[in-house]
Amino acid sequence: MKKIALLIISISTSLVILAQTGKVYDNLSLKSKLLNMDRKYAIYLPPDYETSQRTYPVLYLLHGGGDDQTGWVQFGEVQYITDKAIREGTATPMIIVMPDANTGRRGYMNVAANTWKYEDFFFQELMPFVEKTYRIKADKHYRAVSGLSMGGDGTFTYALHHPELFAAACPLSAGTGPASIDSTRARLKRENNNIADTAITAFYKRQSVVELLNNMPDSLKKSVRLYIDCGDDDFLYEGNCLVHIAMRKKEIPHEFRIRDGAHNWTYWRAALPEVLQFISMSFHQF
Repeated sequence: MKKIALLIISISTSLVILAQTGKVYDNLSLKSKLLNMDRKYAIYLPPDYETSQRTYPVLYLLHGGGDDQTGWVQFGEVQYITDKAIREGTATPMIIVMPDANTGRRGYMNVAANTWKYEDFFFQELMPFVEKTYRIKADKHYRAVSGLSMGGDGTFTYALHHPELFAAACPLSAGTGPASIDSTRARLKRENNNIADTAITAFYKRQSVVELLNNMPDSLKKSVRLYIDCGDDDFLYEGNCLVHIAMRKKEIPHEFRIRDGAHNWTYWRAALPEVLQFISMSFHQF
């Protein structure tokens, strides 16, 4: 009878563990002095967050243009996919932070005229706030960034601007910034005819992924583990291939995936499990 009772308890405990799910809160906010407004964000907390005292690695997961902080929650099924990956052992339990970059002005960058400083907000306000508010391992070795389309562009630039802060970066179907200094000048002049050439050049050098890669010091080539993924029918396919070629020429280690698919949520939902596994391996390397 004791053996049967113990077996029942064991099975019951296993079922409880399997039934545990993470939690998502998608309408949270913090006050930003830099942007002079409240900024929303969503967060995924892993299944054992409320029952443990442990600290967790963190993934900053960036949405694309036209979405907001709810994009990965509503269309990307981040809770279901992450719970499944954790349950199956392909991903380590982690906190996922999804900020809104679609309010006020769309994008993850500081604009050329410095009148909107979203990137500064991200690093100076959002990251310190969430890493103080939640039980996050506030260390490069346990921090990653990923995102799709516009968020893939943000993933590239954030990792290349701040390699000291991220263990891994996974741009998906990513924008890769301005293609040339001439196209950058023409676009910025249309927006503000009085913008100085020095500001245009600085913006191009800061936002062109290929330019950033070409000027990367040898000492930083292995600083961030990179995983690049883009569909073969994606309109951003060429830019991602050019980034891959630039990295090959510079001998920058990276993973590069071209899979069957287009620029849509079907593709990105299929990509997320691979991203979670890749960054989990990056966390475990240290």
